[in-house]
Amino acid sequence: MRVNPYGEDPLRLAVRLVNEPVHSAAELQVVCQQAGVVLERPVSKTDLAQTYRMLDDWLAVLDAEEAEQRAQVLNQLLASSATYPSLTDHQGDGWHLHYREENLALWQILRTMLYVGTALHLAGRGMNRLGRCQATNCERIYVDFSRPGSQRYCSPACANRSAVQRHRDRSRGIPAGNRKVSIG
Repeated sequence: MRVNPYGEDPLRLAVRLVNEPVHSAAELQVVCQQAGVVLERPVSKTDLAQTYRMLDDWLAVLDAEEAEQRAQVLNQLLASSATYPSLTDHQGDGWHLHYREENLALWQILRTMLYVGTALHLAGRGMNRLGRCQATNCERIYVDFSRPGSQRYCSPACANRSAVQRHRDRSRGIPAGNRKVSIG
């Protein structure tokens, strides 16, 4: 059975690249290979620059406050990057669907994988399943793969610091919601 290349992996890769940016084409190549992306040609400086432009566009989906706005932004991104689905066995490792044309640059492949993966994730799990960490001074992002869909922090560390701060605030009589935890 072939793993869906538009599933969780592209979203995890995007979170990794946004939260821990790479600074060279060589670093991008390593991160992509670790994520299981099949590289059909060498990674270039253009791939690196365009990948971060594409991720900036994707963050507009993440930052949209309403489901309808998320859908509208994502639909525009999909229209500019995805094409009709087609069956392919380009690597000889099994037939699977692609939502992109052949012979694209790495950043274009990542763009399609991320945008289609995001659409599948939001449609399948819920429109609120991605966001920015709610801890103060933490700008990291997350994609919520949890069963209950209740993730609000980028990591257990931020969630724990926030819980400790809420406990301390209650002990001091500070009303809930008046303060966010400060990181670092």
